Amino acid sequence: MWRSARTGHCLHGAMERKTQDNPQGDANLQLWDLKTGTCLKALYQKKVQGWCPSWSDDEKIAVRSVNNELHFFENNDFINIANKLHLQKVSEFMLSPGNQPSKVAVYVPGSKGAPSFVRLYQYPNFGGTTCALANKSFFKADRVTMLWNKKATAVLVQASIEVDKTGASYYGEQTLHYLATNGETAAVQLQKNGPIYDVAWSPSSTEFCVVYGFMPAKATVYNLKCDPVFDFGTGPRNAVYYSPQGHILVLAGFGNLRGQMEVWDVKKWKQVSKPQVPDSTHFAWCPDGEHVVTSTCAPRLRVSNGYKIWHYTGTVLYKQDTPTGTELWETVWQPFPDGTFPERPVKYQATPSELGSTEAKPTQAYRPPALRNKPVTASSKLHEEEPPQNMRPGATGDKQLSKTALKNQKKREAKKAAKQEINPDALEPQSDPSPASNAQPETSCGDPETDKKIKSVKKVTKHSHCLLLRRITVSVGG
Repeated sequence: MWRSARTGHCLHGAMERKTQDNPQGDANLQLWDLKTGTCLKALYQKKVQGWCPSWSDDEKIAVRSVNNELHFFENNDFINIANKLHLQKVSEFMLSPGNQPSKVAVYVPGSKGAPSFVRLYQYPNFGGTTCALANKSFFKADRVTMLWNKKATAVLVQASIEVDKTGASYYGEQTLHYLATNGETAAVQLQKNGPIYDVAWSPSSTEFCVVYGFMPAKATVYNLKCDPVFDFGTGPRNAVYYSPQGHILVLAGFGNLRGQMEVWDVKKWKQVSKPQVPDSTHFAWCPDGEHVVTSTCAPRLRVSNGYKIWHYTGTVLYKQDTPTGTELWETVWQPFPDGTFPERPVKYQATPSELGSTEAKPTQAYRPPALRNKPVTASSKLHEEEPPQNMRPGATGDKQLSKTALKNQKKREAKKAAKQEINPDALEPQSDPSPASNAQPETSCGDPETDKKIKSVKKVTKHSHCLLLRRITVSVGG
């Protein structure tokens, strides 16, 4: 059973039963009005995925997928179909949030060498491809996840394939694409190879954050031009959460990670706190933008169920453990309308609490016994560590390097560090045994061709003398 967000319309799903007398089967999708207790419509749904209807925020428009069409209903009148959007093999759709006019993002998977594509439409303008607000095609997509921003001006499409044919990743391969209602499209260029763990829009709808790359994962904030704005460096994280007001961002490592949270002030790009929340399965911001809840819920974990309420400065304000023999399945904040809680200045000093803080103490990284009494070098680190950096042009006073130049610079620095480790004196400048004042000026006979031949002969003679000296040295040394 599923329930809509506002007016309380209920969806009831059941197994489809077919018999000889009823080959079509029973209607397995029922829409109920909870206020009157009446069934509004009984429908047939054959697909296991993409079957659930979707409503706009004001619930004036509802849409469901039927074969190769999207059927739109207005004012919860499910008897008459108000509009249809026909696309061959459409498999996914998502309505935009916010007020009217509503927009819809649709995904059609590729087949027979043709690319997959996502299109944006504004309801009810569905008159062919020319009416599309934006169109983005791409390869390497078995499935997609679409995410609208709060103002419904752009959508992020995370495409993924189950198997990476190059064998580089066990998780397959993921790409991220951007589409805006003004027609702009782009592929988001990620700066590290590996899976995409999480993507989140800022409530301001002007920036989005991506957590990606092989562990330790990177986290980067991008603007609407898909240019990097701030890089949080690398760390053990796989999730990102913006506060409802958008002034604080939390990077967290849940699931198979140890539950480290990084709380950041996104206006000053400054870290506020770094608490530890082990065994957490759920995280949610309070609508006031000051508190968060973390919980350990079943069935993900059936032991140590309970929840904690935190202040974003890293202190635990309340803790509740579930009694033995019972399970906690969900924790949800009481909802409030947008704008109820205004943005407050960010605090950096921990809020007092009797339960204290779980701020992680700085610890040294593990080093093998053979390297513990030796200085730390680039080659002795187990993982690549990158510090946070502001990516805006001119933020550090230096000219921002391109991705290729930055990659080449890192290669040169690594090569230089490796050479210093092998031979510390290899990079020191060596003095020329012969003073520059003894150099003889080159003479010219006036004919350029003759001068060129003389220069070639001198060069061969010089190399012959060097080779002869080497042979003499080896002979004497032997």
